[in-house]
Amino acid sequence: MPKAYVFTRYGGPEAEAFVDQPLPSPGPGQLLVAVRAAGVNPVDFKQRTGYVRPGESGRELPAVFGNEVAGVVERIGPDVTGFAVGDEVFGNPVAGGYAEYALLPVAVTAHKPEAISFTDAAALPVAAATAYDGVRQLDLPAGATLVVTGAGGGVGVAAVQIARAAGLKVVGVASAGKKGFVESLGAVHVPSGPDFVAGVRAAAPHGVDAVYDLIGGEVLEAAAELLDDGTKLITAGGKDIVAGLGGAPVARARTAAVLDEVAKLVVDGSLNPLVTRTFPLEKAGDALRVVEDGHAQGKIVIVVGA
Repeated sequence: MPKAYVFTRYGGPEAEAFVDQPLPSPGPGQLLVAVRAAGVNPVDFKQRTGYVRPGESGRELPAVFGNEVAGVVERIGPDVTGFAVGDEVFGNPVAGGYAEYALLPVAVTAHKPEAISFTDAAALPVAAATAYDGVRQLDLPAGATLVVTGAGGGVGVAAVQIARAAGLKVVGVASAGKKGFVESLGAVHVPSGPDFVAGVRAAAPHGVDAVYDLIGGEVLEAAAELLDDGTKLITAGGKDIVAGLGGAPVARARTAAVLDEVAKLVVDGSLNPLVTRTFPLEKAGDALRVVEDGHAQGKIVIVVGA
């Protein structure tokens, strides 16, 4: 039977295990995909601890890790149009993607361009799409200055590149060790830490027009001080407190159309998914530890199939 990497209960890494699962059967509006690669994101380990996205219910246990995959269509469910067996696709799985097979809803599945590898495509549905949604939500004019906190992580590196492609000036807040990495994306680097606000003000003496926060907590609260207009504060990391600061969470579109747009940015060279490390499926736990321990630079991807 196909293998999958799951959490068997809510808790820490000790709750993780490999299991054999029956081959999933696609329902209406779904595709069965042979997974070739699966992206790793902070939300993956957060779900293991019991985190539930707003509007969603808890996962049935054991629950397969993973929220973005790329692969090849094996079977097509009822009422599906626009896809055929053998198509190369990427998108958000119904219930996990650290597996040999996954179900994908066509509403959040796109055709993978030939020019994009499975590994790079698997880095797009969560991180790059979140970055794209946030930059579009801010709707800044060319020449405006955007601050991105957490600029060295998966969403951050995509947000910096998408903003630069839109003609924005970007100040990227990240650890000192990621200075060269952030600058290579076209951003001005400011070291993270208690004094990052002063660093941003020095880097952008004429002020900033918006903040895209990916950290939350005290970082989000401090970043809000940079803005006169709180409506230009958005976050993917501090949704519980952002309204009190005058801002808003990133409004996720979660559509195939957004995935198509993100893929176009990769094809035209505006966006590099920056997959910095890959792990085989049998090392899925190691891949997750890199992200959970906060040591990831760019995107981490699990390679599943041939």
